[in-house]
Parts: sequence; C-alpha cells; structure tokens
Amino acid sequence: MGNGHPVAAVITTEAVARSFEATGIQYFNTYGGNPVSCAIAISVMNVVDNENMMENAKDVGEYILSELKCMQGKFPDVIGDVRGVGLFIGVELIKDRKTKTPATVETREVVNRMKDEEGILVSSDGPDVNVIKLKPPMVFSKANADRFLRALKKMVSDIRAQRYQLL
Repeated sequence: MGNGHPVAAVITTEAVARSFEATGIQYFNTYGGNPVSCAIAISVMNVVDNENMMENAKDVGEYILSELKCMQGKFPDVIGDVRGVGLFIGVELIKDRKTKTPATVETREVVNRMKDEEGILVSSDGPDVNVIKLKPPMVFSKANADRFLRALKKMVSDIRAQRYQLL
C-alpha cells in the first residue's frame, strides 16, 4: 500500500468497527496517522487506480491460471492442483496423480532453478512445501507471464523426464 514505505490500514465492516467501539477497545497502529505515510499511500492508490492495475492483475492472473490448467492437463502426473486469485497463484507439484504424494524435493528444485537459471523469483508453500507460489507485482504483464510459464513448463518436463529415467 505504501510501495515500500511503512503504512497500514484496517478495512472492515461497520458492524465489526462498532463492536470494537462498544467494548472500549481502540485500534492502534504504529504507522497510524503519519502524514507522510498517508500521502504516499494516497499517491500509490491513485497510481493503482489510474493505471488500471487491479484490472491488469485480474486479466493476467486469469490468463496464467488458464495456461497452468492446460499445463496441468499435459502433465497430470507432476502438477496436482492449480489455484489462485488475481496474481496470487499456487501450483501444487505431486509425485503421483492417484495418491497426490507431495513432490517437496522437486518443488524446492524448481524454486531454485527459477532463480538461478531464469532470474524469476517464486517461493514454495503449503503444509508439505510442495506448492509453487507466484506473487508478482501488479505491473506483471502477459509477456512476463509467458516467460514464467515457459520456464515452468521446461522444469515440469524435466521432472517428468527424470522420473521416467529412474524406472
């Protein structure tokens, strides 16, 4: 919200806000009311609005999810679930389609290869640390998405090839 500058906000319903008021609990935030932080936050929100970044996040996110679901269809033995909203996307890697055994080691390898070979930063998450997590900035374009998708497809293909070499 502050594009790197410390700022915070609480967004809630009127009913929840009134419940705090009724109990005497006051909301406090370290960054609350700082005029510089507030000015920066307003400027950032104006850029987000003026440059249609919310729409971009929705459109590019839907594109990525659609492409990932196609990739899931081609690699059902490697890609488990694909999920996300906007540009916050998760790709579950599995060892077996039937058992959905988590591919934790392979996920770590993909995260490292993305960074080392492609210069793309992703992370891993989930209870079994087998979900590749993509959280790019809101300016992430379709061209950026295509670069990520090409790199992921290559790595998923490599995982499959390694598995069949071991059989």
